[in-house]
Order: sequence, then structure tokens, then C-alpha cells
Amino acid sequence: MLSKTEYDDLLSKILIEFPRFKIVKKSNSIFMKLIDSFLRVASLGKTKNFMTNFVTTIGSTVYVTEDWDILSSSTKAITLRHERVHMRQSKRLGRFLFSFLYLFAPVPILFAYYRTKFEKEAYEESLKAYFEYYGSKFFTPALKENVIHHFSSSEYLWMWINNRSIEEWYDNVVKEITKEQA
Repeated sequence: MLSKTEYDDLLSKILIEFPRFKIVKKSNSIFMKLIDSFLRVASLGKTKNFMTNFVTTIGSTVYVTEDWDILSSSTKAITLRHERVHMRQSKRLGRFLFSFLYLFAPVPILFAYYRTKFEKEAYEESLKAYFEYYGSKFFTPALKENVIHHFSSSEYLWMWINNRSIEEWYDNVVKEITKEQA
């Protein structure tokens, strides 16, 4: 488990790396509400939990769910470590190119190669954080199923349809993380 002091230290490090970093509740953002409406239409009504279950980062602003304040320091840190990867990707590529690749390249649905690539990088950081804060006991079949579901469901507009390749990627990441710490 991560202490409040360690969480505050992470926030400070993110602020040093990204001076414009801020956390905003999605419910306070008209833009997030517009994205929610768009996703509901684009997914034919299947994406219903964008505002309540997913954190979204644009530039160095992290849009969080309404329950953010009651989450544990560890849960917040895992989320912010994931989102910091996206902030770094955006900084490295430039916000326009990153956004274009994430949303459209080569296609927005079923074979979103770059969205899959970017999310794999971010989920690798999430999995490292899970291991650091909770140990290998957290690598349950349910966690694996949840991660794979994100890649192949309406949650990310069916960004990748080859579940087997995502399962292999997940297994390799977990194997590497637990091997490094052994």
C-alpha cells in the first residue's frame, strides 16, 4: 500500500515534469460530457461508463471520475502513473500527432494500432504499480480479464480484436515484472 506522503510525492514529481498538470473532475467539464455523448453514439449505445469508470488525459490535464476523492492513495497513484505515460507520449510526439494517432491510425475501430500501442505502454506502468503496491497476489485472472476486456470492448471502441495477442502481451508483461523483482 502507498502512503498519503508517497502519493503526494508522486504528485510533486508529476508537477515538476508537467508544470501545467492538473486534475479535473469529468463532471465539471463540458468537453468530457461532449466526448461521452459522442462515444455513446459511436459505440451504438454500448459505451455508457465513460464518465463514471474511466480517467481521460488530454495534454497534462487528467479528467477523473466523481469518486476520485474517496479512492485510496494506491489506486490514485496507479491511475496517475498510467496517465503520466500518456502525458509523456503526447509530449514526445506533440499533442496533435499523438491525438491523431491515438484516435484514428490506422483506423478508429477494430485495428487501432497506435491506440493499442499507447495503451499497452500505459498499462505496463499500471501493472508495475500494482505489483509495487500490492505484490504479485494482485495479478489475478480477474485483473487479466479486465485488462484484456479494455482492449477488445466498446470501452476503447474495440481498438483491438485479437484477444490472443493481448493475452500473450499481458502474460509477458506480468512475467517480466515479477521476474525483475524476484
